[in-house]
Amino acid sequence: MKNMSLRAKITLWFSAVLIVIAVITFAVILSVSGRVIQSSIQDQLITAVDDNADEVELSHDSISSDDASESDDSEASDDADESDDKSHGVGSGHTAALSGSGVEVDDDFMENVNGVTTSIYSSGGKLIYGSDPLSGADMPAFSDGNVSTVKYQGVTYYIYDRRLSGEHHGGVWLRGVISDSQGTAQISAIAKLSLIALPILILIAILGGWLIAGRSMKPVRQLTETAEEISQGSDLKKRISLGKGSDEIHRLADSFDAMFGRLDRAFTAEKQFTSDASHELRTPLAVITSQCEYTLEAPRTADEYVEALETVQRQSARMTGLVSDMLSFTRIEQNAGKMVFGAVDLTALTQSICSDMALIADKGISLRFDAEDGVTVRGNADLLTRLLTNLIGNAYRYGRENGHIDVTLRKEGGSALLTVEDDGIGISADDLPKIFDRFYRADKSRSVKGTGLGLSMVKEIADLHGGTVNVESEPGKGSKFTFKSPCIQG
Repeated sequence: MKNMSLRAKITLWFSAVLIVIAVITFAVILSVSGRVIQSSIQDQLITAVDDNADEVELSHDSISSDDASESDDSEASDDADESDDKSHGVGSGHTAALSGSGVEVDDDFMENVNGVTTSIYSSGGKLIYGSDPLSGADMPAFSDGNVSTVKYQGVTYYIYDRRLSGEHHGGVWLRGVISDSQGTAQISAIAKLSLIALPILILIAILGGWLIAGRSMKPVRQLTETAEEISQGSDLKKRISLGKGSDEIHRLADSFDAMFGRLDRAFTAEKQFTSDASHELRTPLAVITSQCEYTLEAPRTADEYVEALETVQRQSARMTGLVSDMLSFTRIEQNAGKMVFGAVDLTALTQSICSDMALIADKGISLRFDAEDGVTVRGNADLLTRLLTNLIGNAYRYGRENGHIDVTLRKEGGSALLTVEDDGIGISADDLPKIFDRFYRADKSRSVKGTGLGLSMVKEIADLHGGTVNVESEPGKGSKFTFKSPCIQG
């Protein structure tokens, strides 16, 4: 069982259940049909006898035995012919009298019909019309309106009696007899039909189940094959792509496609991050190495040693800043689901950060801020501090000498809008779509200090808060960054 395919297991279980159901159904059919048929036979017996009772009339004057004898002597031939005709159900549309019995039988009287044999007996039990199929059997006494059974030569017979009596007549008995072999034949036919039909239906159902299981398992096989191809070839671009569908298999396939997409983006970003980090670290390391080699080639003056150490210090500081930013970025990504979020007074936070960063006064740039009261958002204070610090630091870095930085905070349509605007060098239209990428710097000359991770962290933090960050810029006139996040209504 462990080595069987899921399709085979499903089909095997389905087949076993079908066979059990078929056996139970067959047994129920035989049991129910047997009872129904036996009941039908008895109804058929009673109906036949009752119908024949309507075709029998009793004379007002009974005929004596002597009269009957004389009548028999004088008209023996004619009466015998008439009796013989009636015993075989032959008639010509009139009523025939049975000699010496005071009984008249209509020609619609059916002695044998649908396996039921109906005979007429005198009140003393003597057969006066018809035939007795159980002449050698131990017959039960007459009982009006009751069905009884008798076993004869291994066969069970049902017997039904009807008593007929007239005003001037002692009465006669109608007895109907039918064999249960009538029902046995019908049950046998039903059993044969069931034994042929049920296996055919089971085979059709099993074949259909096998095909349906195969079609249902096809997406699973496709999913497995795609996963194996990705595992063996490390190609995260592959997708299962089952198409439209709302069943469990389609939803599973869509989930796997989404997962592969996220993995692909994550690996691509990781590879890009590693490549960019290596590139960024290679330059300062190369400068430090070359500077040390040059300085150590021969004795240098004190000023040359100082200059070399200053170069090493600058490059070390650059690497320190780069590694620090990389670690910060990694912590934000890895701990995104563990960050504690709550109500943050963005007004107080903005005023505090701007007051501190206004003291920098780098390049003679002045920082001005205007924060509307009562702006509260749901977020993490540390992350929002990093976001605003990075935006203001970016404005200082690319601002012009003796320029201005304006920070504003206000509510608008249920959202908090935090803007940081400078009048610095600006950003070209070609660079605008890329400035939030990791390690991307619009200043190709690298003349401005920075690691290229500041704005990437701003974008990541904005996403974590369910907000957005946008930029408007024009070369030579400055840039305006806007962070938008839902407000907590209070």
